[in-house]
Amino acid sequence: MMTEQQRPPFSRRFRGYLPVIVDVETAGFNPSEHALLEIAAVILRMDDQGGLHIVETHAAHVKPFRGAKLDEAALKFNGIDPYHPFRFAVEEAEALARVFTPVKAAVKANGCTRAILVGHNPSFDLGFVNAAANRCKIKKNPFHPFSTFDTATLGGLAYGQTVLSKAAQAAGLKWDNNEAHSAIYDAEQTARLFCAVVNRWAELSRQPSPSGEPEQMTDAGPDPGDQ
Repeated sequence: MMTEQQRPPFSRRFRGYLPVIVDVETAGFNPSEHALLEIAAVILRMDDQGGLHIVETHAAHVKPFRGAKLDEAALKFNGIDPYHPFRFAVEEAEALARVFTPVKAAVKANGCTRAILVGHNPSFDLGFVNAAANRCKIKKNPFHPFSTFDTATLGGLAYGQTVLSKAAQAAGLKWDNNEAHSAIYDAEQTARLFCAVVNRWAELSRQPSPSGEPEQMTDAGPDPGDQ
């Protein structure tokens, strides 16, 4: 049996949940009616000092599900032509498999109980992920069904900015407006912002307190009632 210190770092942080950064692009705001068009998920690793780093990104362009509504204003905003042949879009079930399979593997490899979605205003992203999973009758969605980490809140706390582009730039990240509103770009920028906030907190926690002793971060273990 492993001791506490022998467990993978992620299993000892965030209550045993694995943060996975997700962004979706859609054809509207209603997850039960409007099409999911793009999905991207960024998987992280944690070093022995508690620092977070991007490992890999998994993504897919998605075909609108049968009967999906397409809001013209939403399509104009994100610049997506849902039926363009060069999108090489796949059905929702395949798109979710491309994301869920590596996320489940990462959860297992890091000794975590399940994934928790990290996003910028993540209730929107989680709503579309859950709705698509339900349509595809996926029984084992790796993400917590309602809990999330919100980089809009974290960005406001750490940098005084809640808009993703402004928070990213305040964190010292480059921002390309021409690339924005792509699921891959937004997910990776959100991941960099999340890593910047968490890594800065880890640095601060290692600095000596006024008493001369290093500050210690504590974290409770998983609560079965939350799963």
